[in-house]
Amino acid sequence: MLFWSLTLFALGILALLDSQFNYGYLFRTANSAVFMLVSLGILVRTRLLEKMGYKERLLLNNDELRSRMLKLKDEKKGVEKGAPKQEAAV
Repeated sequence: MLFWSLTLFALGILALLDSQFNYGYLFRTANSAVFMLVSLGILVRTRLLEKMGYKERLLLNNDELRSRMLKLKDEKKGVEKGAPKQEAAV
């Protein structure tokens, strides 16, 4: 995602230069400000998520939930195996 945001940012800079200095009309149909603002938003969001450790926290939560799920499955199997069925005398 970082690679694509940097690529988009570079395209935004090229589009801005093209629109300001009239080089070759490369990006006349695309709005250069849109390129730059979208890429800047992606860069800021990526940086904030990296700082917060969002991905790492998701992985840790996933591991914790998986271990809790396995623990509950083991408890369920233990209850099913450990409790013998009592038959009532008629």
